[in-house]
Amino acid sequence: MGATLSGLADGSNGNAVGIGPGLGDIPEGCVAKVFLHLTPPEICNLARLNRAFRGAASSDSVWDKKLPGNYRDLLDLLPPERYRNLSKKDVFALLSRPVAFHDGNKEVWVDRESGRVCMSISARAMAVTGIDDRRYWNWVPTEESRFHEMAYLQQIWWFEVAGAVKFPLPADIYTLSFRLHLGRFSKRLGRRVCSFEHTHGWDITPVKFELSTSDGQQASSECCLDETEQDELNRNHKRGYWIYYKVGEFIVTDPEPAMEVRFSMKQIDCTHSKGGLCVDSVYIIPSDLRPQKRRALK
Repeated sequence: MGATLSGLADGSNGNAVGIGPGLGDIPEGCVAKVFLHLTPPEICNLARLNRAFRGAASSDSVWDKKLPGNYRDLLDLLPPERYRNLSKKDVFALLSRPVAFHDGNKEVWVDRESGRVCMSISARAMAVTGIDDRRYWNWVPTEESRFHEMAYLQQIWWFEVAGAVKFPLPADIYTLSFRLHLGRFSKRLGRRVCSFEHTHGWDITPVKFELSTSDGQQASSECCLDETEQDELNRNHKRGYWIYYKVGEFIVTDPEPAMEVRFSMKQIDCTHSKGGLCVDSVYIIPSDLRPQKRRALK
Protein backbone atom coordinates (compact mmCIF):
# COMPACT_ATOMS: atom_id res chain seq x y z
CA MET A 1 0.00 0.00 0.00
CA GLY A 2 1.76 3.10 -1.21
CA ALA A 3 5.20 3.30 -2.79
CA THR A 4 8.41 2.59 -0.95
CA LEU A 5 11.17 5.18 -0.93
CA SER A 6 13.32 2.97 -3.14
CA GLY A 7 10.40 2.52 -5.50
CA LEU A 8 9.89 6.26 -5.76
CA ALA A 9 13.58 6.79 -6.27
CA ASP A 10 13.81 4.50 -9.30
CA GLY A 11 10.60 5.78 -10.84
CA SER A 12 8.23 2.94 -9.93
CA ASN A 13 5.50 2.74 -7.30
CA GLY A 14 6.87 -0.44 -5.72
CA ASN A 15 4.67 -2.82 -7.72
CA ALA A 16 5.72 -5.05 -10.58
CA VAL A 17 4.44 -2.54 -13.10
CA GLY A 18 5.44 1.08 -12.58
CA ILE A 19 2.48 3.47 -12.50
CA GLY A 20 3.11 7.19 -12.87
CA PRO A 21 6.30 9.19 -12.45
CA GLY A 22 8.65 8.92 -9.45
CA LEU A 23 11.53 10.90 -8.01
CA GLY A 24 13.80 9.39 -10.63
CA ASP A 25 11.89 11.27 -13.32
CA ILE A 26 12.65 14.73 -11.91
CA PRO A 27 15.19 16.51 -14.13
CA GLU A 28 18.58 17.06 -12.50
CA GLY A 29 18.34 20.79 -13.13
CA CYS A 30 15.10 21.01 -11.14
CA VAL A 31 16.63 19.05 -8.28
CA ALA A 32 19.61 21.44 -8.27
CA LYS A 33 17.26 24.42 -7.92
CA VAL A 34 15.60 22.79 -4.91
CA PHE A 35 19.03 22.08 -3.38
CA LEU A 36 19.79 25.80 -3.40
CA HIS A 37 17.31 26.13 -0.53
CA LEU A 38 18.68 23.24 1.55
CA THR A 39 21.60 22.95 3.96
CA PRO A 40 24.78 21.06 2.96
CA PRO A 41 23.97 18.07 5.25
CA GLU A 42 20.46 17.85 3.76
CA ILE A 43 21.89 17.89 0.24
CA CYS A 44 24.35 15.10 1.06
CA ASN A 45 21.58 12.96 2.55
CA LEU A 46 19.30 13.38 -0.47
CA ALA A 47 22.16 12.55 -2.83
CA ARG A 48 21.67 8.89 -1.87
CA LEU A 49 18.23 8.70 -3.49
CA ASN A 50 19.06 8.25 -7.17
CA ARG A 51 21.32 9.30 -10.03
CA ALA A 52 19.61 12.65 -10.67
CA PHE A 53 19.90 13.63 -7.01
CA ARG A 54 23.54 12.53 -6.90
CA GLY A 55 24.30 14.58 -9.98
CA ALA A 56 22.59 17.68 -8.62
CA ALA A 57 24.33 17.22 -5.28
CA SER A 58 27.70 17.42 -7.05
CA SER A 59 26.85 20.45 -9.18
CA ASP A 60 29.20 23.43 -8.94
CA SER A 61 26.21 25.75 -9.34
CA VAL A 62 24.75 24.38 -6.08
CA TRP A 63 27.92 24.47 -4.00
CA ASP A 64 28.99 27.86 -5.30
CA LYS A 65 25.97 29.26 -3.46
CA LYS A 66 26.86 27.38 -0.27
CA LEU A 67 30.41 28.73 -0.09
CA PRO A 68 30.98 32.07 1.66
CA GLY A 69 31.70 35.04 -0.58
CA ASN A 70 35.30 35.21 0.65
CA TYR A 71 36.13 31.52 0.26
CA ARG A 72 39.07 32.35 -1.98
CA ASP A 73 40.66 34.25 0.91
CA LEU A 74 40.49 31.01 2.91
CA LEU A 75 41.98 29.04 0.02
CA ASP A 76 44.86 31.51 -0.17
CA LEU A 77 45.94 30.25 3.26
CA LEU A 78 46.52 26.76 1.79
CA PRO A 79 49.13 25.44 -0.64
CA PRO A 80 47.65 25.60 -4.17
CA GLU A 81 48.05 21.85 -4.65
CA ARG A 82 45.53 21.28 -1.86
CA TYR A 83 42.66 22.78 -3.85
CA ARG A 84 43.76 22.80 -7.47
CA ASN A 85 41.20 21.09 -9.76
CA LEU A 86 38.75 20.48 -6.91
CA SER A 87 35.01 20.74 -7.50
CA LYS A 88 33.09 23.33 -5.51
CA LYS A 89 31.66 20.52 -3.37
CA ASP A 90 35.16 19.33 -2.53
CA VAL A 91 36.26 22.91 -1.83
CA PHE A 92 33.39 23.20 0.65
CA ALA A 93 34.45 19.94 2.32
CA LEU A 94 38.06 21.15 2.47
CA LEU A 95 37.15 24.49 4.05
CA SER A 96 34.75 22.93 6.55
CA ARG A 97 37.87 21.63 8.28
CA PRO A 98 40.05 24.14 10.19
CA VAL A 99 42.52 26.10 8.06
CA ALA A 100 45.47 27.21 10.17
CA PHE A 101 47.38 30.46 9.66
CA HIS A 102 49.79 32.73 11.58
CA ASP A 103 52.12 29.83 12.48
CA GLY A 104 49.18 27.60 13.33
CA ASN A 105 47.98 29.87 16.15
CA LYS A 106 44.80 30.94 14.37
CA GLU A 107 42.22 28.89 12.52
CA VAL A 108 39.34 29.71 10.22
CA TRP A 109 36.70 27.36 8.85
CA VAL A 110 33.31 27.20 7.15
CA ASP A 111 30.39 26.05 9.28
CA ARG A 112 29.03 22.84 7.74
CA GLU A 113 25.38 23.71 8.41
CA SER A 114 25.28 27.31 7.24
CA GLY A 115 28.37 27.87 5.08
CA ARG A 116 29.35 30.85 7.23
CA VAL A 117 32.86 31.67 8.42
CA CYS A 118 34.08 31.00 11.97
CA MET A 119 37.44 31.68 13.57
CA SER A 120 39.47 30.76 16.63
CA ILE A 121 42.64 32.37 18.03
CA SER A 122 44.97 30.44 20.33
CA ALA A 123 46.34 31.86 23.57
CA ARG A 124 49.75 31.55 21.86
CA ALA A 125 48.71 34.39 19.54
CA MET A 126 47.88 36.72 22.46
CA ALA A 127 49.93 39.01 24.66
CA VAL A 128 49.73 37.58 28.18
CA THR A 129 51.24 39.50 31.09
CA GLY A 130 53.91 37.38 32.77
CA ILE A 131 53.62 34.48 30.32
CA ASP A 132 57.40 33.89 30.22
CA ASP A 133 57.70 33.58 34.01
CA ARG A 134 56.96 29.99 35.05
CA ARG A 135 56.17 31.15 38.58
CA TYR A 136 52.95 32.52 37.08
CA TRP A 137 52.11 30.70 33.84
CA ASN A 138 52.73 27.33 32.22
CA TRP A 139 51.90 25.92 28.78
CA VAL A 140 50.03 22.65 29.24
CA PRO A 141 49.36 20.11 26.45
CA THR A 142 45.72 18.98 26.27
CA GLU A 143 43.34 17.15 23.97
CA GLU A 144 40.53 19.49 25.05
CA SER A 145 41.84 22.38 22.94
CA ARG A 146 41.67 22.56 19.17
CA PHE A 147 45.24 23.94 19.42
CA HIS A 148 46.35 21.00 21.63
CA GLU A 149 47.65 23.25 24.40
CA MET A 150 46.47 25.90 26.83
CA ALA A 151 47.97 28.55 29.10
CA TYR A 152 47.54 27.71 32.79
CA LEU A 153 47.77 30.49 35.39
CA GLN A 154 49.02 29.40 38.82
CA GLN A 155 48.98 32.80 40.53
CA ILE A 156 49.37 36.44 39.58
CA TRP A 157 48.38 39.90 40.79
CA TRP A 158 48.08 41.74 37.45
CA PHE A 159 45.99 39.63 35.06
CA GLU A 160 45.81 40.86 31.47
CA VAL A 161 45.42 39.04 28.15
CA ALA A 162 45.08 40.84 24.81
CA GLY A 163 45.16 40.03 21.13
CA ALA A 164 44.11 41.07 17.65
CA VAL A 165 43.22 39.54 14.30
CA LYS A 166 42.91 41.09 10.86
CA PHE A 167 41.04 39.04 8.28
CA PRO A 168 38.53 39.73 5.46
CA LEU A 169 35.49 38.24 7.20
CA PRO A 170 32.33 38.18 5.04
CA ALA A 171 29.46 40.51 5.88
CA ASP A 172 27.70 39.26 9.01
CA ILE A 173 27.11 39.92 12.71
CA TYR A 174 29.74 38.18 14.85
CA THR A 175 30.08 37.32 18.53
CA LEU A 176 33.51 37.24 20.16
CA SER A 177 34.02 35.01 23.21
CA PHE A 178 36.89 33.86 25.43
CA ARG A 179 37.06 30.11 26.18
CA LEU A 180 38.15 29.68 29.82
CA HIS A 181 38.26 26.94 32.45
CA LEU A 182 38.55 27.31 36.24
CA GLY A 183 40.78 24.63 37.71
CA ARG A 184 43.40 22.36 36.22
CA PHE A 185 42.20 19.07 34.77
CA SER A 186 43.89 15.78 33.99
CA LYS A 187 43.03 12.14 33.40
CA ARG A 188 43.35 9.57 36.16
CA LEU A 189 42.52 5.92 35.50
CA GLY A 190 40.73 7.02 32.34
CA ARG A 191 38.55 9.57 34.14
CA ARG A 192 38.69 13.35 33.91
CA VAL A 193 39.51 14.93 37.26
CA CYS A 194 39.93 18.59 38.21
CA SER A 195 42.17 20.17 40.80
CA PHE A 196 41.30 23.56 42.28
CA GLU A 197 44.47 23.87 44.36
CA HIS A 198 45.44 27.19 42.75
CA THR A 199 41.91 28.49 42.05
CA HIS A 200 41.29 31.67 44.01
CA GLY A 201 40.58 35.40 43.67
CA TRP A 202 38.05 35.29 40.82
CA ASP A 203 34.99 35.92 43.01
CA ILE A 204 36.22 39.23 44.42
CA THR A 205 36.48 41.60 41.45
CA PRO A 206 34.93 41.07 37.98
CA VAL A 207 37.10 40.44 34.95
CA LYS A 208 36.58 43.11 32.30
CA PHE A 209 36.27 41.93 28.69
CA GLU A 210 36.62 44.40 25.80
CA LEU A 211 36.68 44.42 22.02
CA SER A 212 37.15 47.15 19.43
CA THR A 213 37.33 47.19 15.65
CA SER A 214 39.29 49.24 13.15
CA ASP A 215 36.08 50.95 12.01
CA GLY A 216 35.29 52.24 15.51
CA GLN A 217 32.96 49.62 16.99
CA GLN A 218 33.36 48.84 20.68
CA ALA A 219 31.84 46.40 23.16
CA SER A 220 32.59 45.33 26.72
CA SER A 221 31.29 43.15 29.52
CA GLU A 222 32.20 42.24 33.08
CA CYS A 223 31.89 38.96 34.94
CA CYS A 224 33.23 37.24 38.03
CA LEU A 225 34.81 34.01 36.87
CA ASP A 226 34.11 32.27 40.17
CA GLU A 227 31.11 32.34 42.48
CA THR A 228 30.86 32.38 46.25
CA GLU A 229 27.26 31.20 46.37
CA GLN A 230 26.46 27.57 45.58
CA ASP A 231 23.20 25.83 44.79
CA GLU A 232 21.30 23.42 47.01
CA LEU A 233 23.64 20.60 46.02
CA ASN A 234 26.67 22.66 47.12
CA ARG A 235 27.98 22.69 43.58
CA ASN A 236 29.94 25.50 41.99
CA HIS A 237 28.75 25.88 38.40
CA LYS A 238 31.76 27.85 37.16
CA ARG A 239 34.49 25.39 38.15
CA GLY A 240 35.59 22.40 36.12
CA TYR A 241 33.89 23.43 32.86
CA TRP A 242 34.97 25.11 29.66
CA ILE A 243 32.89 28.27 29.51
CA TYR A 244 32.54 30.71 26.61
CA TYR A 245 32.50 34.23 28.06
CA LYS A 246 30.82 36.58 25.60
CA VAL A 247 32.68 39.85 25.14
CA GLY A 248 30.28 41.40 22.66
CA GLU A 249 29.22 41.64 19.03
CA PHE A 250 30.52 43.50 15.99
CA ILE A 251 29.20 43.94 12.47
CA VAL A 252 31.05 43.44 9.20
CA THR A 253 29.32 45.17 6.29
CA ASP A 254 32.07 44.66 3.69
CA PRO A 255 35.02 42.24 3.75
CA GLU A 256 37.23 44.81 2.00
CA PRO A 257 39.24 46.36 3.45
CA ALA A 258 39.86 43.63 6.04
CA MET A 259 38.67 44.62 9.51
CA GLU A 260 41.03 44.38 12.48
CA VAL A 261 39.44 43.16 15.70
CA ARG A 262 41.21 43.79 19.01
CA PHE A 263 40.17 42.03 22.21
CA SER A 264 41.26 41.79 25.83
CA MET A 265 40.37 40.60 29.29
CA LYS A 266 41.88 41.96 32.48
CA GLN A 267 41.56 42.03 36.22
CA ILE A 268 44.19 44.41 37.52
CA ASP A 269 42.96 44.95 41.08
CA CYS A 270 46.29 44.39 42.81
CA THR A 271 44.77 44.18 46.30
CA HIS A 272 44.59 40.41 45.86
CA SER A 273 46.11 37.64 43.78
CA LYS A 274 44.22 35.21 41.54
CA GLY A 275 45.05 31.89 39.95
CA GLY A 276 43.96 28.44 38.86
CA LEU A 277 42.69 29.50 35.41
CA CYS A 278 43.10 27.83 32.00
CA VAL A 279 43.09 30.19 29.00
CA ASP A 280 42.47 28.35 25.74
CA SER A 281 41.36 30.64 22.93
CA VAL A 282 39.06 33.30 21.52
CA TYR A 283 36.19 32.36 19.22
CA ILE A 284 34.62 34.60 16.58
CA ILE A 285 31.34 33.05 15.42
CA PRO A 286 28.29 34.41 13.54
CA SER A 287 25.95 35.48 16.33
CA ASP A 288 22.91 33.38 15.43
CA LEU A 289 24.66 30.06 14.93
CA ARG A 290 23.86 27.26 17.34
CA PRO A 291 25.35 27.72 20.80
CA GLN A 292 28.56 25.87 21.56
CA LYS A 293 28.21 22.40 23.00
CA ARG A 294 30.01 23.61 26.11
CA ARG A 295 28.46 26.14 28.43
CA ALA A 296 28.24 29.75 27.31
CA LEU A 297 27.76 32.81 29.50
CA LYS A 298 26.28 35.95 28.02
